[in-house]
Amino acid sequence: MATEDQGTPGSEQEPEEVVEQEATETAEATTGEEGVVELDAEALSEALQQAKDQTLRTQAEMQNLRRRVDRDVESAHKFALEKFVGELLPVVDNLERALDAIDADDENLSGAREGIELTLKSFLGVLDGHKVKQVEPTGEPFNPDFHQAISMVPSPDVTANTVMEVFQKGYTLNDRLVRPAMVVVSKGAE
Repeated sequence: MATEDQGTPGSEQEPEEVVEQEATETAEATTGEEGVVELDAEALSEALQQAKDQTLRTQAEMQNLRRRVDRDVESAHKFALEKFVGELLPVVDNLERALDAIDADDENLSGAREGIELTLKSFLGVLDGHKVKQVEPTGEPFNPDFHQAISMVPSPDVTANTVMEVFQKGYTLNDRLVRPAMVVVSKGAE
């Protein structure tokens, strides 16, 4: 049998050469495994960084959404009465017209006039309590954001683009226009 071992190509190598060859193969295998481990570590590190970035983005989105919802809820609370106020304004207009129609010197209607005045005052107090304000722009510069011009009249006494007369008062709710004031605007001297 010893003669058979000598005939094989691997048996002619010295034991030192075999050990060196095995060590080299083991080192190459280890280097390959370390490379895979390093690649895995880099991939995991990159995946971790992407997950952190995604988490930060998601948190930022949630904060923005929370702020937007809070702002929408606040706006809904602030302006929930807008339609209701708009429907009540003709009542205020009618009370003011009734006061204008009653002769202040007529003794027979003084009780009715006083009742209408108190009702109007109470009504305006309630509106004021809900942050509804009148827009009474007589003598102010015309502002298309708050005034609706019905006509323009030449006037040498009033500067151009100044409100001369108010046909119907305007109203705001929390500084948002509910109804513009209907006004006559001066053209100035012609």
